[in-house]
Amino acid sequence: MEETTLRTNVSFEGLTVAAFESRRAAEISTLIARFGGVPQVAPSMREVPLEDNSAVLRFDEKLCAGLLDMVILMTGAGVTLLMETLESRHARKDLIAAFSALVVVARGSKTVRALENLGIPIKLKVPEPNTWRELLQVLDGEYGKHGAAGLARLRIALQEYGEPNGRLIDELERRGAKDVLRVPVYRWALPEDTAPLEAVTGEITGGRARVVLFTNAVQVDHLIEFAAQRNTKLREALRHCVVCSLGPTCSEAIAAHGITVDFESESHKMGAFIHEAAGRAPELLRKKDGRRSTDTSITVASPPLPSQDGSKPAYYNSRFMRACRLEAVDATPVWLMRQAGRYMQSYRDLRARVPFLDLCKSPDLAAEVTVSAAEQIGADAAILFADLLLVAEPMGFKLDYDQPGGPWVSPRLQSASAIDALLKVEPAPLALEYVFDAVRLARSSLSTATPLIGFAGAPFTLASYLIEGGPSKSFRHTKALMLRDPGAWHALMDYLARHLAACINGQIEAGAQAMQIFDSWVGCLAPTDYREFVLPHMQSLFRSLAPGGPIIHFGTGTGTLLELMREAGGSMIGLDFRVELDEGWKRLGSGVGVQGNLEPAVLYADLARIRERALRILRQAGGRPGHVFNLGHGVLPETPEQNVADLIKIVHEESAKLKEESRSSSL
Repeated sequence: MEETTLRTNVSFEGLTVAAFESRRAAEISTLIARFGGVPQVAPSMREVPLEDNSAVLRFDEKLCAGLLDMVILMTGAGVTLLMETLESRHARKDLIAAFSALVVVARGSKTVRALENLGIPIKLKVPEPNTWRELLQVLDGEYGKHGAAGLARLRIALQEYGEPNGRLIDELERRGAKDVLRVPVYRWALPEDTAPLEAVTGEITGGRARVVLFTNAVQVDHLIEFAAQRNTKLREALRHCVVCSLGPTCSEAIAAHGITVDFESESHKMGAFIHEAAGRAPELLRKKDGRRSTDTSITVASPPLPSQDGSKPAYYNSRFMRACRLEAVDATPVWLMRQAGRYMQSYRDLRARVPFLDLCKSPDLAAEVTVSAAEQIGADAAILFADLLLVAEPMGFKLDYDQPGGPWVSPRLQSASAIDALLKVEPAPLALEYVFDAVRLARSSLSTATPLIGFAGAPFTLASYLIEGGPSKSFRHTKALMLRDPGAWHALMDYLARHLAACINGQIEAGAQAMQIFDSWVGCLAPTDYREFVLPHMQSLFRSLAPGGPIIHFGTGTGTLLELMREAGGSMIGLDFRVELDEGWKRLGSGVGVQGNLEPAVLYADLARIRERALRILRQAGGRPGHVFNLGHGVLPETPEQNVADLIKIVHEESAKLKEESRSSSL
């Protein structure tokens, strides 16, 4: 057991603590018991040497031929397995000489120890917490003086541990690496005997183990996979536990499964981790239980019950829902696109700690952002905090929100053959369960009088992201594919419409009262192209949606497409700020509501100007039933928070005055 000088007066207070260590199972059990917990420890993974060592042999050839400049060694166990294979072909002294000619990069203390025992000199060491991010920081510090081409022309071998690290490889290539040779030496698998793992999983789902410790990312992935195979409600149960993580990479894996990390250790040593968890878990659990109902059964929040008269929930007769049904309201309802976002200090504070994708995949946090934003500004509806690209991950695409100018999607769809391959992918039914859980949690936390809006992207906008790989001004790749190969285009759009419908219906079933479909980029098309390449698929999407709640159909730059959007579908059409509201509504005709459409930049102005512009739009609406006030696009960064709240107050006050004036004049 590692040496510790830890205080023993901290305690798990008799709580049952689950953990998933393999090689250090006895040690972690002893530590949990030492700090007053009841250990339940079962391995969730084992290392399996690869039967096919062709990658090692390719590495051997390049190493001995002098065709490598750098080798990155990620694990001590990997170094040992790699050298066992190499030493079956070469003398150790020759291997040491070959490695000495390279820049040897060692990740973590175990790797350093293994290399030192072998006598292989180390050029660069990766500090704790030893993630791929620290690895890149080390390389940037060494080669960054050369700018973007710092690693240019370098031939790099990467010893992998258990599974490929595509993100690291992408970043190495982005920095100019000429070639990155992957050298896997073992893979991760579930334990041969899974009975202990099943027993510990049962302790969690049964509500007996309330503290769960994860010490690496693979443990998390394997546990979730194991639970899914047995159709257990493990993820739901984990939301009622205190989930503790040993480091940021482990936390990212937990968040990727839609589970909130309650505590991340500041240390990266096992003893210190258990000590910190014992010191914090009991109080964190008391706070978590304080937010739950007196019913201690493990359930996911459900949509609210009907109102006391047994007819409809309170939100049914809210201003927003009545306006969507084209019914009269006492004041114009208002909510804002991106009403939860970067202009809010509370959101910026949260994002400083939690990456965007992790936030989207943490139902507790996403629900909290959803609810707090609506309550803080006094909006008439809350909109789910999520992202329209999340649906792309289950299709096999990687999302990157960290690089400037994004978000970015990879790999790009660049050919008909790539589309053919995509059409064979059927996303797992539970792949977006974290989105649906966020809907359930937000719905249960909101006032019953406040409607919840879910959302999704439209097929064209999602297709454009997949084809362009990110934002675009010309959409030349998208349009080229659309016009060059209509068959492939229509197959892609049909595929996306089908899966977007499942995403939307899942949110409706989880408790969203309304949905907004964002076609953010469709304004780049001419009406002729919209009619041929987009309209049929939008109509198919709308036909596939569950009936009942309102569907808002919104796009930007769509002034020439309004009639076609109405033809496509939607109980309400969103107008961007480039269209005059009264003219747009006239073109849309009767039987449909409109949403919009204040220029977002107006919120940078003083209160008098905000009132003037809001009143102008309200007068254009003329008190006609079916108007929901919104911006003509999302709230911009650095918008004063108070201006947002003041706008909503102004809309309520001025619209009520206009309605009263209209009633008085008609008497």
